[in-house]
Order: sequence, then structure tokens, then C-alpha cells
Amino acid sequence: MCDAIQYLISLSAGIHGWNYVTLFFSLQADCPSSAWVQFQDHCYIFIQAVTAESIEDARSQCTDHGADLISIHNEEENTFILDSLKKQWKGPEDILLGMFYDTDDASFKWFDNSNMTFDKWTDQNDDEDLVDTCGFLHTKTGEWKKGNCAVSSAEGTLCKAANKQILISTLVIASTVTLTALGAIIWFLYRRHSDSAFTTAFSVAPRSPYDDGCVLVVAEENECGVQFD
Repeated sequence: MCDAIQYLISLSAGIHGWNYVTLFFSLQADCPSSAWVQFQDHCYIFIQAVTAESIEDARSQCTDHGADLISIHNEEENTFILDSLKKQWKGPEDILLGMFYDTDDASFKWFDNSNMTFDKWTDQNDDEDLVDTCGFLHTKTGEWKKGNCAVSSAEGTLCKAANKQILISTLVIASTVTLTALGAIIWFLYRRHSDSAFTTAFSVAPRSPYDDGCVLVVAEENECGVQFD
């Protein structure tokens, strides 16, 4: 029984290990599905199903997909996003950017902790109060503008993730499913073995060490001994 379980474990590990290797190389070049769009070494997805009432809601939608809110680092990426929103995603006029205003440093920062190396603000007024201020990408002009995070509703959420980030999330899910299935197989075999042992113990009746012929001979000898006496 133990040998059979060990064999199943090693077989499952070998099969799924090969699947993970295949999955690793496939995700290095492509995004998980056609809903995602690839640009350089990142994947992008636009979520239209649910309207986010706050930047926290929008970010939760991204993290549920193993991603984070969009960050933009050069003119090429900004142009790519605009083209994808117009041609594939059919997004609204304003898209929420994954940034927040850090009052300690008096500067905007990306939620994904990447460096703020690029911007396209339409207004550069340094005198305005930027507490609870979010950034939005205007899809018609490609410029960025500022808005209140508390009152602005984002009609769709644009998310971004590195290929390896999506890979890790996928492998975690696949590992969980594999271990659950393997545990179910082992439990099934254990119960089957236990039920079989229980049935065998009660189905075999105790037998005499002598067969019927031996018992008959012994009985006749005893009878003759009594008559002789």
C-alpha cells in the first residue's frame, strides 16, 4: 500500500513538474489569454465588468488578476496604451493611473514601487492642494490630468503585470490544485484499504486445525477405547 502511494506521489510530481516547466517557457513569451495585451516584457488587461468607486477598489481588481494598476515609464508605453484603448479595449475618455500623492515627499509615486521616470501632466501648478489626488490618462490626447480619488469613479480599470509576476501567480494556483487532487487520491486509497481489511477480518470464519476426516477418526478411536474398557 505504501509503495503504491509513493509511486503515485512520484508520478504526479514528475508529470506536474514537466507541466510547470512547459508553463514557465510558454509564459515567458506570451500573456495568459487573449484578454491580455503584451508590450515588451509586460502584460496589460482592461477590466470593464465592474465600476470602481475608489482607487482602492480599482487596485483590488488588478491584484485579483496577479497585477497592479497601470504605471507608465516612457512615451512609447504611453502611446501603446492609447492605441490599445482605442482599438482593442474601447475604453473611456479617462483612465485611472496607478499612482498616489506622497505628502511626505511632496511627489507622486507608483503603486507598483517603480520609479517615476516619465510624466505627461497637462497642468504643472505647484500651488494646488494635492492631498487625495489621483492621476488620470486622457485617452484622446494622451496627456495626464489630476483628479480627486475620493469622488472620481473609474469606468474600467487598466492593470499591468510583468510576465514573471503572472507566472508566479499561475504556478501557485496550479500547485494548490495539484496538492488537493493528490491528497484526495491518497485519502481514497487509504479508505479503500481500510474497508478491505475490515471486510476480510469478519468474512473469514475460524477453522479447526483438523479437517472432517481427522475428527471422524479421532471420534472412532475414542469410541473403541470406551468399548474396550
